[in-house]
Amino acid sequence: MRFVSFRQLRQQPTIVVDSVGLCAALTLAHWRGAATPAPLRDDTSAGSVLRALHAPETPGMEATAVTANHFDVDGFVGVWSLLNPELALRHEHLLRLTATLGDFRELNWQDPLADHALRLVCWLNAREKELFYVPFGAPALRRREDEASAEKFEWFLPRFQQVLENPETDRAAWEPEYERVQQAAAVLREDSTTLTRYPEIGLVVVRTPEPLPYYALFGPTAGYDIVLSLYDGQRYEFEYKYTTWIDLESRPTLPRLPLDGLATQLNAREQAAHRWTFDGITDTGPLLRLAGKSLNKVQRYADPDQRPIHASSIAPEDVEQLVVAFFQGKYAAIQPKRYWTWPEIKAAGQ
Repeated sequence: MRFVSFRQLRQQPTIVVDSVGLCAALTLAHWRGAATPAPLRDDTSAGSVLRALHAPETPGMEATAVTANHFDVDGFVGVWSLLNPELALRHEHLLRLTATLGDFRELNWQDPLADHALRLVCWLNAREKELFYVPFGAPALRRREDEASAEKFEWFLPRFQQVLENPETDRAAWEPEYERVQQAAAVLREDSTTLTRYPEIGLVVVRTPEPLPYYALFGPTAGYDIVLSLYDGQRYEFEYKYTTWIDLESRPTLPRLPLDGLATQLNAREQAAHRWTFDGITDTGPLLRLAGKSLNKVQRYADPDQRPIHASSIAPEDVEQLVVAFFQGKYAAIQPKRYWTWPEIKAAGQ
């Protein structure tokens, strides 16, 4: 098997990972509505690949090529695993942790391989930014992601094994982000940080002094799909996690709801110069926040500590109360389930 760029999909039998495409011999993706065979469904696309490696008789596994229409940690791990099946199965748990951290930004710090997974993700991130372009950055270069990302795969595929098997490899690349995340994770364990969970609406409220990197901030939010971050100085951000953009296999979820009604309530109380704005529910990670200059996709994907977060006139306990009441009311008549379709999600929001 070999990797091919996405535009070469139809030129030979090809497995499509973390993407969808016509003429795929087999689709292994957690995207909503993707044609992944039911026995291979998993929370991450890489997880579906690993399931497929345990079921080599699956129709389509005889394909001679693999592709993806973008580069990210989850998709890369899936592609690499198909090209290196024996190594992938040997390191299956570590690769699953890595894919989950890359896509959902969740990490169980008690897992003995958590530190290794963080190094892998930080290495991928660092070399990607240094040698190519940041995630969602292809349009700024006037390039298509499905074409430009092939260069990333071609560089990383032959180099990943060394970092996978020796986590000290290329320390100069992964250490800066790794240290930043470790320091932030330590902050979450201090008395200055509190987490309040509302399981009936899938919300975690994180009170912590300063904005933190996602790999730390979302670490303790596994099993939840909404995060309200309350920072000192009355700075706030609300976010739907990526777990409700994809078809999550491991548990049922509630559908995303439009945030215009919540923004209206907040703006009715807001006395600061900025207004509350929100992203649409089909965005990969919709934010609700006080807007200064509009954020582009690259900035929204970046860590909270890398973008401005403006002070509100509303007290944190009042913001929390408004958010909780909004979702408790809206979700009262909605039951969690697996495999929501986008029409069903939009209907629930009405």
